[in-house]
Amino acid sequence: GEGKRMRPLTGSRPKVMLPIAGRPMLEHLINAVVETGITDFIIVVGYGESAVRNYFGDGGIRGISIRYVTQKHQLGTGDALMTVAPHVNSPFLLLNGDMILHAADIKTMLHTPAPAMGVFTSSHPQDYGVVTMEADVITGLEEKSLHPPSDLINAGMYLFEPGIFDHLRTITSSPRGELELTDALMTYIEHGTLRGVHLEYWADMGSPWDLLGVHEEMMKTIEPEQKGVIEAGVTIHGNVQIGSGTVILAGSYIEGPCIIGSDCRIGPHAYIRPGTAIGNSCHIGHSSEIKNSIIMDRTNVPHFSYVGDSIIGSGCNLGAGTKIANLRHDKGTIIIGGSDTRRRKFGAVIGDDVLFGINCSVNVGSVIGNHCRIGPHALVEGILHDNTVIRR
Repeated sequence: GEGKRMRPLTGSRPKVMLPIAGRPMLEHLINAVVETGITDFIIVVGYGESAVRNYFGDGGIRGISIRYVTQKHQLGTGDALMTVAPHVNSPFLLLNGDMILHAADIKTMLHTPAPAMGVFTSSHPQDYGVVTMEADVITGLEEKSLHPPSDLINAGMYLFEPGIFDHLRTITSSPRGELELTDALMTYIEHGTLRGVHLEYWADMGSPWDLLGVHEEMMKTIEPEQKGVIEAGVTIHGNVQIGSGTVILAGSYIEGPCIIGSDCRIGPHAYIRPGTAIGNSCHIGHSSEIKNSIIMDRTNVPHFSYVGDSIIGSGCNLGAGTKIANLRHDKGTIIIGGSDTRRRKFGAVIGDDVLFGINCSVNVGSVIGNHCRIGPHALVEGILHDNTVIRR
């Protein structure tokens, strides 16, 4: 699906293709599964499916086999699973595409008798499906309970026999008008046959600030790699990846962990701080500072600009002197559209093809939709919808 809570970042790409530490989140998930020895994949696609197909292909380059099944209408998780029924005749692992797992937890699941479901201990279980258990057996599953009976949640990882398809054929639409996979699990729960597998690590990306939080953690594990041209007078500390065709101009200072893609131009005298991942064909100009941010392909941050703790889409251009604030004066957590990000530092979420004039200021926690046009010296705050024009 699109991942509506990730708008505007999903306006031109499916949620699973959003980048984390320089790679689409789905690639991280597939890599973890491959570590367990699994090589045969079926990916259910729908919204923006060409982006997934074009990026992963048939999997041959990765030494795996990938087949695609199209869910023509997003009618729920149960409907998505039913699309693969003609292709599955043995036990299989089912994973939500918008999460990060560790291979060790997947291996544990694979050694558990089916049917089984991954569970994770959450500090805010009310945001998820809440699970109750006795020993290793799941006794209850309640979606987004206002008064959660436990702190265990459904992590969206399952091990099934093909018999799950018989249960799916018996369910009806939920109040949301969708066929929910969780409804098909109730028969297992009622008979005491659904096992729960506790996961040591699980990261879900429901909102842009979740994306940035997981990105921060994954950046800590990158390995250094330098393929570009680094001029004399450049200082590099820590683990930094620099893609081919990229030029780092004199006087620039880069602190890892940091990823800079291919065919970029950085500097002169740019300051790239830890946690930053810059996409391909980007320009970071003279005396600009980027800190702990995701900047997607073909985006320019010219001279004398500052970007902190932000996510910026592709094809954007920040006018010279543009600044993005990332900290409230009272040091409180950032609230966006009524949602608490649980972060003290968060700048802005900026969609694709957003153009700024010179010397703009973007207030903390702003969301700027796709294709917006911001005039010179403008102050931007709150939520701007797609195609908004601000003139001064």
